[in-house]
Amino acid sequence: MGLGLVSATIEGLRRLDRRMTWRMDATAKEAYLTFDDGPMPGLTPWALETLARYDAKATFFCIGRHVEAHPALFEQVVRAGHAIGNHTYGHESGWRTPTAAYLRSVADCQRLTGTDLFRPPYGRITNGQIKGVRATGLKLVMWDILSGDFEQGSTGEQVAARVLRRTRPGSIIVFHDNAISEARMRVALPLVLDGLARQGYRFPVLPARPMDIGAHGARPAH
Repeated sequence: MGLGLVSATIEGLRRLDRRMTWRMDATAKEAYLTFDDGPMPGLTPWALETLARYDAKATFFCIGRHVEAHPALFEQVVRAGHAIGNHTYGHESGWRTPTAAYLRSVADCQRLTGTDLFRPPYGRITNGQIKGVRATGLKLVMWDILSGDFEQGSTGEQVAARVLRRTRPGSIIVFHDNAISEARMRVALPLVLDGLARQGYRFPVLPARPMDIGAHGARPAH
């Protein structure tokens, strides 16, 4: 699925489905940077260093198996003051995965991340899966700006230009700390941070709270 079709599909869903957060209410110049698919050795530490140069915070939607493989790197993200989101354990597409198996993957990731934020891989999730995820207390977070850093036909400069052109107060922006996106993301992220900072934007985390993990799924911590 190309970026144009993905964007059109997501825009249609955004208008129809208010059970998910697509952008934040904001009057001030605030943009919400998010990273999917990490943590990844090499790239995630570079992203943390780049964010720190601009006093920027972000929300990292982590894959459970990557957290399990790189626990010290996951802790580095947390210690740096960034927020964490659940991105399933194995990066399953909701459209191709039975609901029971999908919810098990969410729960397996939740035991490692302990967050109340969830983003479905590829943005693909069924109605039954939405109901199941929400029943655990998790909040579904989508986006209004897909950077397209995964598009092999794009350059990093084109990715940055796309994000800068579309960002508005409250925008939720998606980058990827994964191998497919690495070359474009390393070019685009500094350009986006510099361009938006020059426009007066700040970069807060998405509001998140820790969750207790019990036998019946996630529950808000007291």
